[in-house]
Amino acid sequence: MSHVPLDPETARKVTSSLNYRFEIGGEPLVIAIAQDAENGDVLMTAFANEEAVYRTLTTGYAHYWSTSRREVWKKGEESGHVQRVVEVRVDCDKDAVLYVVEQEGGACHTGYRSCFYRRVTRDGSFEVVMDRVFNPDEVYR
Repeated sequence: MSHVPLDPETARKVTSSLNYRFEIGGEPLVIAIAQDAENGDVLMTAFANEEAVYRTLTTGYAHYWSTSRREVWKKGEESGHVQRVVEVRVDCDKDAVLYVVEQEGGACHTGYRSCFYRRVTRDGSFEVVMDRVFNPDEVYR
């Protein structure tokens, strides 16, 4: 059963209680992890500021803070590969959030379902362990 979206007042209560201990470019942030609701796979990790968490809680779609563009962005707003949030969890220090999501398409901008598509081998190289689910050259024009 989905626990989001929340009403604005409840969402503000949640966002104001988090520990935005990480700072990039002067922006207070929490770590945001997306996990597949169906199989538990970790899809991606990013950062979220208070507004990104608020938008996630009130819309039911994952929002993050872009450290390069310095703005809140909705996952999939360009690609269509959105993350519908079914649950939000908070870690023990309240400095990280876990978005349990239903992923549409791929989570990684490189075309893979998960950003964790490579594993470290015995010789220290990286081995691709997943197939691409979309061609990024066709999606991001």
